[in-house]
Amino acid sequence: MTDATNTQGETIATSTQRDLGLKKRYSKERRFQALGITAIILGVLFLVMLFLSIVTKGYSAFQQTKIHLDLYLNAELIDPSGNRDISTIQMPIRYNKVLERAVSKAVGLDPNDKATRKQQRVAKSLLSKGASVDLRDLVVENPDLIGTRIDYWALADGDIDSFVKGQIPRDIPETQRLVKDAQIAYIDQLVEDGAMEKQFNTNLFVNGPSSRPESAGIAVAVMGSIFMMLIVLVLALPIGVAASIYLEEFAPKNRWTDLIEVNINNLAAVPSIVFGLLGLAVFINFAGLPRSASLVGGLVLTLMTLPTIIIATRSALKAVPPSIREAALGVGASKTQAIFHHVLPLATPGILTGTIIGLAQALGETAPLLMIGMVAFIKDFPTTPLDPATALPVQIYMWSGEAQRAFTERTSAAILILLAFLALMNISAVLLRRRFERRW
Repeated sequence: MTDATNTQGETIATSTQRDLGLKKRYSKERRFQALGITAIILGVLFLVMLFLSIVTKGYSAFQQTKIHLDLYLNAELIDPSGNRDISTIQMPIRYNKVLERAVSKAVGLDPNDKATRKQQRVAKSLLSKGASVDLRDLVVENPDLIGTRIDYWALADGDIDSFVKGQIPRDIPETQRLVKDAQIAYIDQLVEDGAMEKQFNTNLFVNGPSSRPESAGIAVAVMGSIFMMLIVLVLALPIGVAASIYLEEFAPKNRWTDLIEVNINNLAAVPSIVFGLLGLAVFINFAGLPRSASLVGGLVLTLMTLPTIIIATRSALKAVPPSIREAALGVGASKTQAIFHHVLPLATPGILTGTIIGLAQALGETAPLLMIGMVAFIKDFPTTPLDPATALPVQIYMWSGEAQRAFTERTSAAILILLAFLALMNISAVLLRRRFERRW
């Protein structure tokens, strides 16, 4: 009886210990799951906060304040000689008086009354300093407009635009804001008359960089980015795929190939600014290629993208079952035929996915481009990869350092456009993989 009682007691104790151990283990698992869920929630929360911050600051840049003017293109002011000489009519200073007279009439002033000269200057300050350039370009494109009267929407000054958008409060002392009371009075009058309104900001998409935020755009930067992405695609894709095929299918397995594989993996983790230093030393200082050119930027980004494409391509080749190779070899195909006729087509979805992801990574890089001088102020559109250019991430970097308030919204708007490009490329990669991928 004593032995039976002891055995029963030991069994109950063992069972109790086991239950306690299970409870502790389940408790640890629940805590671990709670920590994981909390981490995910925090990550998503911070991402949403960041995105909302960019959107709230940048959405207003897609609209621009303009002033409607009944504009008389006085031939005596624009082309006194009457010869329609381009060198004469393309001088922006000739259009300042035309705009001043028109905006003075718009606010109810007599342009010929010398007693209101001060008020006329205040009214003229509502216009952007680039308004005369825009009007000049319109007249140069169509000289027949000289001597006629047109309805014209002139670009408002950047500070006026910020005030109309509510970014500059009116209920603070005049000495503490950039827009004066006299200007506010004219703004209210123009808005009430329907002569001042916010319109879609086409300048953001068709203009190049400018010292005036209301005239600044991303077109030149986008063109430079396109040139660089084309160079990366033309160089990185064939080189990366060829290197991957050799390493995965033909190279002998020895210490040298192992060393190459380790270095490729290490290059994928090297900070991008190191590639910029390499490009500065090799392509500019040694090879003598032009500084700030899209060609140099594309070569640097190619070096940076190659490890990503090689790693992705090798993974895609490994995912093809060995039976495909064996079947091709079994019916008499050579190893090269088996690779290029059977294995490579089946690995194409993974290769395309890796290439698009590599291009998206290159599109968003800034540091290596700063090292090769693409931070310069480039206003003219590049026509070849050898012309000076900049890139969209670099343009964002330059705008972020500007002191004017209006550049803040343009910086955020450019970030939104860049994010849209990156999202489109990543979505394309996912769709291509799902469309062409085969399950084994």
